[in-house]
Amino acid sequence: MINNPKHQIFADEWLKDMNGTRAYKIAYPHIKKDNTAATNAGRLLRNADVKNYIEEKLEEMASERTATAQEVMEFLTSVMRGEITEPVTLLDGDGYQKVVDLRPSVQTRRAAAVDIGKRYALFTDKVDLNKGDIVIKVGEWDDDDN
Repeated sequence: MINNPKHQIFADEWLKDMNGTRAYKIAYPHIKKDNTAATNAGRLLRNADVKNYIEEKLEEMASERTATAQEVMEFLTSVMRGEITEPVTLLDGDGYQKVVDLRPSVQTRRAAAVDIGKRYALFTDKVDLNKGDIVIKVGEWDDDDN
């Protein structure tokens, strides 16, 4: 929390859409000019308490809303293995539609496998430059005696 209540309002409003001018006008409703609000918003965003609060909240939001690498790999693996289903609307014989849960198509499963393969560099030549010396003999390709 921020000690100054108006700074707290500003920071919470800024986090909604990252619009400093709008957030400043809400925290300080007596300010009507956009250029004044924008200038003062910039100053507030550099205030140590406001800045730390915003960074903390953004980190919380990112961890709650952003998938981790582990989650992504688990999802791709479940798609590749056909373990998940997807609701699909199909026509039945009587002209009606029904929703059926289908497993991913081979094409979708293959795409997931390719994404996993890219992550583990399965489709590229692996060159580890840290495991030995590379010897280049300068001039050998020019030598007509070879």
